[in-house]
Amino acid sequence: MTCTTCPYCGVGCGVIATPGDESAPNRLRIEGDPDHPANQGRLCVKGSALAETVGLEGRLLQPLMRDDAGQAQTVSWDRALDRVATDLRRIIDQHGPEAVAFYVSGQLLTEDYYVVNKLVKGWLGTANIDTNSRLCMSSAVAGHKRAFGEDLVGGNYQDLEEADLVVLVGSNTAWCHPIVYHRLMRSRRERPEKRIVVVDPRRTATCEQADMHLPVRAGSDVWLFNGLLTYLEEHGVVDTGFVANHTRGAAEALAVARADGGRLEAVAKACGVPVAQLQAFYALFARTRKVVTVFSQGVNQSSSGTDKVNSIINCHLFTGRLGEPGMGPFSITGQPNAMGGREVGGLANTLAAHLELDEPAHRQLVREFWGSPRIAREPGLKAVDLFEAVHDGRIKALWVMATNPVVSLPDADRVREALRRCELLVVSDLFADTDTAAEAGVVLPALGWGEKDGTVTNSERCLSRQKAFLPAPGEAKPDWWAVSEVARRLGFDGFAFEQPHQIFDEHARLSAWRNDDGGVRRAFHIGGLAGLDAEGYDRLRPCQWPVPQAGEHTSRLFQDRRFFHGDGRARLVPTAPRAPVNAVDDEFPLVLNTGRIRDQWHTMTRTGRAPRLASHLPEPFVEMHPYEAMLCGVQDGALVRVTSRWGAMVARLRCTADQPRRTVFVPIHWNDQRASDARVGALVNPVVDPLSGEPEFKHTPVMVSPFPVDWHGVVYSRSPLQFAGREAPAYWVCIQGDGFLRYELAGRGRLEEPHHWSRSLLGFEQQPRWLEVGEDSAGDYGAVALEQERLLACVYLSPRAELPSRSWLSRVFGKETVSEADIVGLKLGRSVDPADDVGATVCSCFSVGRNTILDAIRDNGLTSVEGVGRCVGAGTNCGSCQPEIRALIEEARLAEGA
Repeated sequence: MTCTTCPYCGVGCGVIATPGDESAPNRLRIEGDPDHPANQGRLCVKGSALAETVGLEGRLLQPLMRDDAGQAQTVSWDRALDRVATDLRRIIDQHGPEAVAFYVSGQLLTEDYYVVNKLVKGWLGTANIDTNSRLCMSSAVAGHKRAFGEDLVGGNYQDLEEADLVVLVGSNTAWCHPIVYHRLMRSRRERPEKRIVVVDPRRTATCEQADMHLPVRAGSDVWLFNGLLTYLEEHGVVDTGFVANHTRGAAEALAVARADGGRLEAVAKACGVPVAQLQAFYALFARTRKVVTVFSQGVNQSSSGTDKVNSIINCHLFTGRLGEPGMGPFSITGQPNAMGGREVGGLANTLAAHLELDEPAHRQLVREFWGSPRIAREPGLKAVDLFEAVHDGRIKALWVMATNPVVSLPDADRVREALRRCELLVVSDLFADTDTAAEAGVVLPALGWGEKDGTVTNSERCLSRQKAFLPAPGEAKPDWWAVSEVARRLGFDGFAFEQPHQIFDEHARLSAWRNDDGGVRRAFHIGGLAGLDAEGYDRLRPCQWPVPQAGEHTSRLFQDRRFFHGDGRARLVPTAPRAPVNAVDDEFPLVLNTGRIRDQWHTMTRTGRAPRLASHLPEPFVEMHPYEAMLCGVQDGALVRVTSRWGAMVARLRCTADQPRRTVFVPIHWNDQRASDARVGALVNPVVDPLSGEPEFKHTPVMVSPFPVDWHGVVYSRSPLQFAGREAPAYWVCIQGDGFLRYELAGRGRLEEPHHWSRSLLGFEQQPRWLEVGEDSAGDYGAVALEQERLLACVYLSPRAELPSRSWLSRVFGKETVSEADIVGLKLGRSVDPADDVGATVCSCFSVGRNTILDAIRDNGLTSVEGVGRCVGAGTNCGSCQPEIRALIEEARLAEGA
């Protein structure tokens, strides 16, 4: 049994992992750690499904090198690292260190982050290292630094429980941070007077139990909070003593806010909400002292993201609502170690230990501690600019770690083109088949969750251990080891690390180095954790920094009203509102918004391998208001093409009135291994916030048009399929099942010989048992391949989209052997027993389908989510499916009334 930490979102949940015994060596048991302060024993569906993602299928187990023709071969670590070091040295000698860059990830452990940052900034002497945290949290970082003098999240999750009002801004917390949402809703049940407001253009699952939903126009957050600041001043809701004694800039911030936020009518028009609703929100905020404002990507991912962050913080500073229980601005992080990466200077414009690159004294402090031959003197290139520099040849060597920029970055097709131009592209990853690794000259096998050892820091500054409980597969190695080995080959000292606790110790000592009023005082201080040996490091329990002395930790910052600007005061920052850079027009009349869905994570390299997680929303989709769909000439359930000035993609349309008019929503997750043409990053415009460098993922002008096809298909196979040649489908999606792969297909042109096409696709030219229903007058075709009584594959094709139930087919394929009744059903294309079709998955935690829930509601007269949970278990774990259960209860009620 090993206590470790979940590798997904920034909640940082504790996990207990128990590997199988001799009787079941592959049966890993995952459960929540009841002693971890973040989750107190609960896990969301992604955390619960971690055991499904640790298999070795598809894993990279040896280093790969590609020749000039693109042919890959496995090589030894020595050969791969020699190649990396030799090419780095050649490029630096010829072009200088600024021709080298690293792009890392919030999924690295802090120890990995620390070593690579040390190499780049302290020995190579460049700051061209950035992280995918630039894409999600850098606006929060910039806003924190402007307001507080340091990148600080002052509060904690308990504050959300103690608050009397929680405002969720640009955060679909119910889906993206389910355990925090569960804690929030549990506290509301205990205190019904508690109020929850959601600020989001979309009506998301988070809105279902909110007291108020403000569907503001995309990009209008600064208008909203400038209006609130003005309202607070006009109604005398100001902590005058706090503002006078502990802040600067209030008068300037108010003057700018009044210019656009001085009239409720003008703010309501800018935000696209009714005046009465706006006034109700402002009044609620004004009369409630214990307020926490939670913000996430909907705020950060904007060309004015930093100003949005500061407009929120301004309202808390103006009213003194921070540093006490149940109040304060709260940035909730998207990745498991986005904050840990910030602590060690993973961003291109920062140094380790919360020190700043543009401060000579800070640079000198770090260089002295490291004893490094040099130190980067200027901020490096931020993510979007970094890849543009690769594209135009200024950067000639790039090392990418634990991230997939060909999918996740904006203008992603240009990113792919940039990587193909790069002289030296090194990728460290678990898999060699990611969109990014496919372009690399050197691919290094990294350790994954369960195999690697180190620390992470979650959204509430809680530092936790992530421990190894599985053996390193093949020749996979820690990222810090690979970086240290290259550093040694380059002739650098300072990298003689043998165990991760040694790296952590150096990191802790640097945080305490001259961290006082006589040196460079900063809040980030974990000196109390320095000196841990391997055993002490293994025993380390979750704790919130600062930890200045052993045994101490700090649950809440700013209680002493001291901030980290030179004068100890916080800053209210003037934030003039401005619209998104790219406006809609006649050619591209809709606003594209991107984001996550409930059961997937980033680019699906890990979660895409878990059958349980693939069952909820299995296909890439475009969400759109029904009226907009009518104007675009597209229909619910049909395939559509979404096009911007930067790229295009194809996905299935989902019409819903929860999506605002003149907008569309597309998830970020699908990649070229999982779908034919579904990388939404290819559409996203590359405009960034001028301060933070964070891209504008929430506002790209697009158009939506039909994607006509002549036939539809579904294929189940035990083996991966290859699509190539003239008969490849125009559209395909690969969905992981339990022991099988499911493919959704659509094509153009008539399939003249579906029998031969199907057998060729599946590789069953000589398969002895091939049962089929030949093509009928309607053009339908079906076939089943069996080996004795075990299903190997099935194919169903039709000119119509109506195909056999996927939940039923998945249940049949989950069986070791099929019955005669199953075979009859497979030939018919439907189950002979309607009870076999549980319907589309609603509750992924317990694999409960739509039909099961509806039957339980009807048969038992259920009227509550709790009743459904008691009856069939759905909604009783993380609770993120509860909004869908409520919708089914309402659907059943309306059907009964009809």
